[in-house]
Amino acid sequence: MNGRRVADSAIDGHVHKLFPNDLNANDTAFGGVIMATCDRLALVVAERHSGLVCVTASVDQIHFRAPAKRGDTLLFRAAVNRSWNTSMEIGVRVVAENSYTGATRHVVSAYLTFVALDANDQPAHVPPVIAEGAEQCRRYEEAEVRRQARLRVRVELQALRGAR
Repeated sequence: MNGRRVADSAIDGHVHKLFPNDLNANDTAFGGVIMATCDRLALVVAERHSGLVCVTASVDQIHFRAPAKRGDTLLFRAAVNRSWNTSMEIGVRVVAENSYTGATRHVVSAYLTFVALDANDQPAHVPPVIAEGAEQCRRYEEAEVRRQARLRVRVELQALRGAR
């Protein structure tokens, strides 16, 4: 199976303007709105990369680094970090922009894992990722560290459950 470049499936600059219905009681962006958008965009990236229907297997991490406020414009960037046999890690970065001043701040980083499915809804092989440049190579390597951590936690939890 031939590899696919990160750029071939990436989304860069998806725009979401915050309106009052997107805000929580503190007048900042409701986290669920941002999480749902991250999941939808990551799905598009996973399906573009694999060429198959994909499902969210896990949300490994979502880091809310700073609040997004009323009137901010959210700019989303999503790309495949790495693929394995049937799964892919998609990274999403969200920046809040003040449309009047142009000031930006990094508000969210998220890592989601997707599994590709065949016509029988069984896991299907996905193409390897071709990482180009220092940033993509760094993200590629870091994705494996996160995957190994997930696998270690799974084994440890199974051992604890089996000990009871």
